Amino acid sequence: MFILSPETVSNREALRIRWVPRRYLGRTWLWPRGGGWRLKARIIFEAEALRYALVLSPFVIAAFIWREQAIFIAQAPVLMVLAIYLFEARILRIPRARRGDLMGEDSADAGLDLLRARARTILTRIAAARGMTGGRLHLVIEQSDLLRAPPLTLVSVQSDDGPELLALTGEERAQIADTLFTPPLTERDLLRIGLKRKVELHDLSFEPATVSAHARMAALMAQRQASG
Repeated sequence: MFILSPETVSNREALRIRWVPRRYLGRTWLWPRGGGWRLKARIIFEAEALRYALVLSPFVIAAFIWREQAIFIAQAPVLMVLAIYLFEARILRIPRARRGDLMGEDSADAGLDLLRARARTILTRIAAARGMTGGRLHLVIEQSDLLRAPPLTLVSVQSDDGPELLALTGEERAQIADTLFTPPLTERDLLRIGLKRKVELHDLSFEPATVSAHARMAALMAQRQASG
């Protein structure tokens, strides 16, 4: 999971938004600031040009090994296109006709209900800690559709005011990391739900005005304990 915030993204300018929900995956290149090598490797793998080069590399190697056949190999575009298609559509992705079989309807409904409940918990804590009383917050979740690759999930908190992408504190990012994806709803589970329901982006909105006085008091006490 890649939680988007100015502190977690190297190219911060790419985070600017003019509408909500702002989609990033497939539209702009975001590079993690710090983070583990697995996340960086997964982001690099998302680049189509790199995957195409990977698929076509056997043709290049074959041309060097069998030099006398190099011209024939270079003139086999149909085989190259077929190789790319099979890798992209059959190996990395699941055919659209089979996406409905990824899970049952009841399991998908239960997963989305749990996602909404977790999003409300996260956004309630953020709004209460910041003392927000108006506007609307959005927990925006985007996922790559490469089912057979490690999941790539972009998570951001966006506000109608501005609009803007919130600069999340370390504590807020930790809350998201600890709350959003834990069994029985993992990143891969949500990916299956999204593919089944043809949902490319999950936009979970919340109005800070609905935060209870109890939640605000709890947030205030937590802040005092942290500072004291």
